[in-house]
Amino acid sequence: MFGPFERAVAGRYLRARRGERFVSIIAVFSLVGIALGVATLIVVTSVMSGFQTELVSRALGANGHIGIDAYAGQKIDDYEALAARLRAVPGVVSVLPLVDGQVLLTTDHGGIRGGLVRGVTQADLKALPIIGSHIIAGSLDAFTGDDAIAIGVSLADSFRLRIGDLLTLTSPKGMATAFGSVPRIRAFKVVAIFDTGLSDYNSGVVFLPLPMAQIYFQMPNAINGLQLRVADPEHVERVLPAIQAALGRHEVLLHDWRHANDQIIGVLQVQKDTMFIVLGMIVLVAAFNVISSLIMLVKDKRADIAVLRTLGAGSGAILRIFLMCGAFVGVSGTAIGTGIGILFCRNIVAIQHAVERISGGEVFDSSVFMLTELPNTIDWGDVARVVALGLVLSLLATLYPSWRAARTDPVEALRSE
Repeated sequence: MFGPFERAVAGRYLRARRGERFVSIIAVFSLVGIALGVATLIVVTSVMSGFQTELVSRALGANGHIGIDAYAGQKIDDYEALAARLRAVPGVVSVLPLVDGQVLLTTDHGGIRGGLVRGVTQADLKALPIIGSHIIAGSLDAFTGDDAIAIGVSLADSFRLRIGDLLTLTSPKGMATAFGSVPRIRAFKVVAIFDTGLSDYNSGVVFLPLPMAQIYFQMPNAINGLQLRVADPEHVERVLPAIQAALGRHEVLLHDWRHANDQIIGVLQVQKDTMFIVLGMIVLVAAFNVISSLIMLVKDKRADIAVLRTLGAGSGAILRIFLMCGAFVGVSGTAIGTGIGILFCRNIVAIQHAVERISGGEVFDSSVFMLTELPNTIDWGDVARVVALGLVLSLLATLYPSWRAARTDPVEALRSE
């Protein structure tokens, strides 16, 4: 498409000489603008995609793909037989019986906050990938008996708890006595501290052995929920009819992970699309700079264009020469911006920590964003979209100036000279 003559002339125009520096500087600014816009878009879209992916994956690791909950004030008595039927459903990988309850967490140090207690067996807790493989202190081997508790790292830090310390649980659903209802209060020894990477989970969820949780919440030989993991969570709706059939006459609430996380996923998707549009304006502004620099280049080279036309160069050749000049700026800027964006995403956690050390502040507040650190994943689909946007806008920006150059009348141009 581009011949040697056209490439040589375009390369000459891109190398500024004395008296042509101003046009070249504008072209450099256009290249830098496109590179910064593309890099910013890649970083923002990758971070937003990483947020969405990490939140969903960690939430699924902690909560399962399908939840079965008893209605308020009710319980599931024959849960062992029910769990066996659910495990037999094709596509179901595991079934986790549990007891959930809201409590008030207090310590001797004066710490106090609300929390969620989950009663699970030792084997089931070890099998949870987000818990069993993320124990940072203590051991789940001690998660037995009637006084053991496992807590998150954020709760341990805020309450200054270590292995062997006591954490007191107070349940609002008290025991009936002759003097009225008395809250159930019981102290448990911390035997394990976990770090799930989810700030809310680390600070507000604690685990008790299932037999002890059944006693504490007055559910002997019963539970109030089950969590199921399936082989294909992306198509969880395929196993829901079979699970509903296995439940039989049990009056329970059945829900899957999509309904439990659809609000936050929807918000993140809207934010991601909005940021793509807003930050895409940076590339658009840089594309207008390409237009202005090429228009100035065409005006500066009117005499050269006239000479080339009189020597036999066609209007198509002139068009391709200036297309190459503009395309070089757009393609180079997009390529440089892509490299910078990918490099930034790969090292975003190290950059975050370096900025925090230098500034002494906190760049990423885990209590607001729920994750403990910025995700450093790269969504290659979003990278392809950004690269396509940069190339398309920068190439479109070259069409009008190149067309103007091709339409230049050599007679008029030489007369004006």
